[in-house]
Amino acid sequence: MYYIEQIVTSFIASAAFGMIFNAPKKTLWQCGLAGMVGWVLYIWLQDIGVQKLAATVVAAYCVTMISYFFAKMYRKPIIVFSVSGIIPLVPGGLAYDAMRNAVENHYDQAVQSGAVAFMMSGAIALGLLLSEVTNQLIRKIRAAKTP
Repeated sequence: MYYIEQIVTSFIASAAFGMIFNAPKKTLWQCGLAGMVGWVLYIWLQDIGVQKLAATVVAAYCVTMISYFFAKMYRKPIIVFSVSGIIPLVPGGLAYDAMRNAVENHYDQAVQSGAVAFMMSGAIALGLLLSEVTNQLIRKIRAAKTP
């Protein structure tokens, strides 16, 4: 039941952010699917014992690779799918906790939460970067094969 809740809520959240970012209406299902796959992969990796940062890198990589696939398939810019797909992975709650602790003069907890939020944001960026490198390698291989 836990995974079903996560699937439904992450799909709705990603599709809703697609609406907020004015994604074309025909692509909202794909936006929701990209975010759902990334989030379910993230929580599944944590359930099997993978650390949060590594799970974030892998999930962000998969979201972006799925976004490349959708962008090519539906002839839309990749950003339409990747922005809404990454949204469930963004550590907004940790950033909020960091700011709340700073305001409440709990600086040690604020620094810890802020550092984790910063590292998770960096992990998302690393996943995006790795998928871009993978995509460039695929393009080079395909270009080398065509005469």
